[in-house]
Parts: sequence; structure tokens; C-alpha cells
Amino acid sequence: MNNEQIYYGGRTYDPVVATLFTKVFLWMTVALGITALTSMLVYNSNFVFTVIQNRGLVWGLLIAEVLLVIGLSASINRLSFGVATFIFIIYSVLNGITLSTIFLVYTHSSITLAFFVTAGTFGAMSLWGYFTKRDLSKMGSLLFMGLIGLIIATVVNIFIKSSALMWITTYAGVLIFVGLTAWDVQKIKLMLNQATEVNDSTQKMALLGALELYLDFVNLFIYILRIFGNRK
Repeated sequence: MNNEQIYYGGRTYDPVVATLFTKVFLWMTVALGITALTSMLVYNSNFVFTVIQNRGLVWGLLIAEVLLVIGLSASINRLSFGVATFIFIIYSVLNGITLSTIFLVYTHSSITLAFFVTAGTFGAMSLWGYFTKRDLSKMGSLLFMGLIGLIIATVVNIFIKSSALMWITTYAGVLIFVGLTAWDVQKIKLMLNQATEVNDSTQKMALLGALELYLDFVNLFIYILRIFGNRK
């Protein structure tokens, strides 16, 4: 595919970049759909009780998810597009199994509310990240450091079980992933602007972008659910 730009309505469009960016959000949406479907299927079966009662299984799922994300990100250039896509699907399924437990904790109506609040917030920040002329790289660096601090505080709170720290990390998590959404969209846009054609290499770039936005959405949803979720 030739990298020919099209001028329309006062804007210049690059069909290659537009195609790849569409794939980013399409694959992210498909992955979220797989996660949601898996969560509901696990919840409607007895397996959800196995998950919630077996701490070793939960830790195993979480470790497997981390390893898949790290492995996919580090090996994306060496993997074929098909294998990379398969790993993304497996990760989405494992995450769905983990998230199935929220249906035992929160009411369905509050989960639905949290999802739509997340979708609206994510959409607004994605648009801002895509269209803003401001360089978000400095903000992104600060947010990444904040994310590291958030992870450390969350791990510490597993042991000290502080309610105050839990709420601090919850609101901090919302702010951090709201900002990361805008930063990641701008970063993906700049990355895809270098593409001259749609091939396996550029589609893997788009797939990695879809994974980043998927992670932003899921984490933002979890923190918003803590705020809006009504416990059973």
C-alpha cells in the first residue's frame, strides 16, 4: 500500500496511519469483549468459586498475565503477527478469569455504571491525546513514575491492609490511568506516523498499541469500580 496522503476538509489524512490506528482500537475492543465474555462465562459456572477460594490459583493467573505482557512486549519483533495475536487473546482470557470475581463482590448495576463511566472517560482522553498539539512526553514520564509508586503502595497494602491507603491508591490510580490513556494514544499516533505500509511489522506495532490501551482501560475500570461499586 502506498503512503499517499489525502487532503480533505482542511486536514491531511494518511490512509496507512488511519488504517493502522483503526486496527489499534478494533483489536483493543475485541480483547475487551473476550475478557468480558470470559468473565461472565466463568461467573455463571462453578469455576468462579474455585478461583476466589484458591489464592494460589489467583496468584498463578496474575503472574502468568504479567509474564505474557512482558514477553509479548519484549519479543514482539521476533514473533510472527499470528503468534503475537494469539498471545494477546490468551492474555485477554486469563484476565477475564481473574476479573470474574468482581461479580461476586459488586452488584451488576454498579459494574455496568463503572463500565460506562470508564468508557466515557477513556474515550474523552483518547480524543484529547490524539488531537492535542501539546507534547505529553514529560507528563507521561511523571505518570510512569507515579505508576511505579502506585504498584509499590498496592503491594505494601496487601500486607498492612490500610483502608486509608486503599482509597489513596484508588483515586491516584484513576488520575494516573486517565493521564496514561492520553499519553499512550499520542505515543501510538507518533509511532504509527512512521509507517509507510500495512504489513506484518506495522500491524505488530498496532497490536502492541492495542495492548497498551487495553491495559489502560482495564486498570481504569478497576479503580473506578472501587469508587462507584456497590458491594453485595
